[in-house]
Amino acid sequence: MRLHRLDITAFGPFGGAQTVDFDDLSAAGLFLLHGPTGAGKTSVLDAVCYALYGAVPGARQSGQGMTLRSDHAAPSTRTEIRLELTVAGRRLEITRQPPWARPKKRGAGTTTDKAQSRLREHDAAAGSWKDLSRSHQEIGEEITQLLGMSREQFCQVVLLPQGDFARFLRADAEARGKLLGRLFDTHRFAEVEKRLAERRRAVEAEVRAGDATLLADAHRMQQAVGDVVEVPLPELAPGDPGLAETVLTWAAVARSTARERLTLAHCARTAAESAQAAADRVLDDVREVARLQRRFTEARERAARLEERSDAHREAQTRIERGRKAEAVAPALDLRDAAEAELRRAATDEARARTALPETFAGAGAPGLAAAARKAAEELGGLESARRAERRLGELTEERASLDRQERADDDVLQDAESWLATWEATRADLQAGIESAQEAATRAEQLAVRRDPAQARLAAARRRDRLSQDTDEARARALAAREHATDARVHWLDLKEQRLQGIAAELAAGLVDGEPCAVCGALDHPAPARKITGHVDRETEERALTAYQRADETATVDERRLGSVREELAAATAEAGDAPTAHLAQEAAELERQHAEARAAASGLHTARQRLAQAELEHERRLADQQQAALRAAARVSHRDTIDRERASLEEELAKARGAADSVAARAAQLERRAALLTDAADAVRMAEDAAQRLKDADARLADAAFRAGFDTPGAAAAALLDDAAHRDLQRRLDAWQSEEAAVRAVLAEADTAAAARQPAADLAAAEETAELAARRLRDAASAQDAAARRCAELDGLSTRAVTSVRRLAPLREEHDRVARMAGLAAGTSADNERKMRLESYVLAARLEQVAAAATVRLRRMSSGRYTLVHSDDRAGRGRSGLGLHVVDAWTGRERDTATLSGGETFFASLALALGLADVVTDEAGGVRLDTLFIDEGFGSLDDQTLDEVLDVLDSLRERDRSVGIVSHVADLRRRITAQLEIVKGRTGSVVRQRGGL
Repeated sequence: MRLHRLDITAFGPFGGAQTVDFDDLSAAGLFLLHGPTGAGKTSVLDAVCYALYGAVPGARQSGQGMTLRSDHAAPSTRTEIRLELTVAGRRLEITRQPPWARPKKRGAGTTTDKAQSRLREHDAAAGSWKDLSRSHQEIGEEITQLLGMSREQFCQVVLLPQGDFARFLRADAEARGKLLGRLFDTHRFAEVEKRLAERRRAVEAEVRAGDATLLADAHRMQQAVGDVVEVPLPELAPGDPGLAETVLTWAAVARSTARERLTLAHCARTAAESAQAAADRVLDDVREVARLQRRFTEARERAARLEERSDAHREAQTRIERGRKAEAVAPALDLRDAAEAELRRAATDEARARTALPETFAGAGAPGLAAAARKAAEELGGLESARRAERRLGELTEERASLDRQERADDDVLQDAESWLATWEATRADLQAGIESAQEAATRAEQLAVRRDPAQARLAAARRRDRLSQDTDEARARALAAREHATDARVHWLDLKEQRLQGIAAELAAGLVDGEPCAVCGALDHPAPARKITGHVDRETEERALTAYQRADETATVDERRLGSVREELAAATAEAGDAPTAHLAQEAAELERQHAEARAAASGLHTARQRLAQAELEHERRLADQQQAALRAAARVSHRDTIDRERASLEEELAKARGAADSVAARAAQLERRAALLTDAADAVRMAEDAAQRLKDADARLADAAFRAGFDTPGAAAAALLDDAAHRDLQRRLDAWQSEEAAVRAVLAEADTAAAARQPAADLAAAEETAELAARRLRDAASAQDAAARRCAELDGLSTRAVTSVRRLAPLREEHDRVARMAGLAAGTSADNERKMRLESYVLAARLEQVAAAATVRLRRMSSGRYTLVHSDDRAGRGRSGLGLHVVDAWTGRERDTATLSGGETFFASLALALGLADVVTDEAGGVRLDTLFIDEGFGSLDDQTLDEVLDVLDSLRERDRSVGIVSHVADLRRRITAQLEIVKGRTGSVVRQRGGL
């Protein structure tokens, strides 16, 4: 992968558009990326990462909540990153635009545009670019596939964070494992460990569940067998060794004992059945004799009772014979009773009808009453015309009353309208005055709003002026103190430097070796080398003083810049606020705000006042219309009322003749209708009474004749002898029962077996029943014992079969559990077979770490002049697990020691070598993608000149086969050694890029 060009717009600290030409920088092999703290050196690397993966490195994205858009950018400028690079032989251009809250084209406020991405490829044959995709997901997948690395791997391999690897050298095995796991994606091996552990727990749970089921069946067998088995079930728990064999052995003993008990119970039941059969036969014989004896005794008692009821039997026979004779007279009796009842009803109806008639008709017969009814009906027919006239008179009366009500309502309307219209002019003037007042308040509110906003702005500027005045004093004090501290640090550094120069001979003499030439004079003999005096200043002490001075100088520069910035802000605030006191401006702004609020409150009623005037005008029109309509209706009612009065007078004269003495024609008609109805009903009742009397006379004659022919002296005797259905059925039932009882008694007394049993002694049924009950109880006990034994055997057989099935099912599961447990323990490093207690993931990472150490050693030897070698160690760290140890071998001493013992400079070039070695291994792991552009971040300030030269030689060797390396550093010496530079310059309007090529 080679970077060609990077365009940055409104990203991070870069407010405008900036361009980085990596082709120009890469021509020299090594190039330097430098600038003051906070200028945006890291933002250049973030832009490269964002263009490739759509996100900045993880630490700056999630840990610090980085904002992609520059605070210095103009509101109308959109953030954009465009990167041109070559990867896998293809020249690509990636453009990324994050979401953007741009100003609205119409109105105030902002609207958010979605993120956009574009991927293009250069067609060398056509000499133009062609679009490949505009999908975020497709572009991300394409770049990840071409590079073969995730974002985290890219940031570790291409953007080498040297500080992270310095911590990596001193970290423990667990911290190293986390970093290597992210880089080499070994989580799948950790997932294998997890899956094995989960599988072990799952199989163990299944085995325990199977053991629990087996134990449950064993306890059920123990409950089923009860106290039959003398050997108790051993106390066992799921997972105990030998549990299955123990349960099966105990179950076999229980089944054998239960079968023996079943055989004994069967023999006992057979003997009980024989004894019960004999007792039942004896009981049946005794019961038969006792039955026959009871039968004979009962027959003798029934015969005696029949003899006692013989007189009643003969009397019943006589009654039923007379009843049969009286049945011939029954129809005549019924006819006579019906005629008598009909005569009583007719007489009652006649008396009721005559009571309702006037006294003049008290003695009238049926013909006279009928004639009077016809006369009343004829008079009623002559009143139909008078009825119609009376109904019309009622309608006219109601219509006249309706006209009176309308007249009163119209009078009210006219009076109300005149009263309201009398005040109309005053009401309209008041409403118009309210509208004019609200309009004046609205105008005043607009004028006050124009004055209020500048007053608020001056008040805010005055408050900012007061705050900045205090900040200026504090910033001035800090800048003065920082400059004094920097001056003292510089004096201290110059003093130490002068002291070191004075004792430099002793420092050079320390490196003299007999037989080797002196670095100053070239002599091979060193007769009197200089000695270090007390208080000698070495190079490390001088460099610490120089570093302290540089740090103090940078701090003073930052404080002075902050003081200048605060002074500029104070001048701007003072120019805007003027010299007026803040309290006076606040009072003035508050007064304007109060007046504006009052004016707005008064103006808010303008709409309401206009609505009220419009409603009042509508009401005025409605009142006028009502007044006119009421006057028109009053004129029309006068003629209508005269017509009604004339028609009423004519009808009243006609009705006076028709109603006579009655109150009304309707009352007269009702009287006639009632009289005609009463006379008709009375005539009908008289005729029906006369007919009923004649029918009763005829019925009496027929009844006397029928009684005589039936043999009765009088009709009353025949009626007394007559039986109803219930009495007849009762007498016949008693006669039939007596005859049946007599026949049954004679039949029983004639039976030979019954008579013979009666001659025998009385049977002892209680003794026989007691003997049979005892035999039955013994049989039930024996049967229950046999059934219980059979159920016990069946239950034991079923549970034993289940137990055997469970044992057979659990056998392969136990084997799998043993196998999985061994594999899980081996992978987790807890097994005794794993001597070094290495987890599977640690084993894989150890192999990767060994490759990294080998790749890093190649460069570390060169950086350290062959002194140091990195080696992987799988020794256990204390009680922890082994596999991720990292040691350094010192060729000068021949000893192996921990990397945490390295000095600051040694740690830097060791970590740099480790980072470069790791980059090579991860690159090979990613499929051998060539990385033609690398970046190394900081750490060069801790190296001496010789070591720095060796490190730069190693980095310079990385450009073999056209590879370039970018160094991010503050070290001033690198600016002299590396000609190709990319400088980030910080300013008030944002940072800018200055590029100087190496050719």
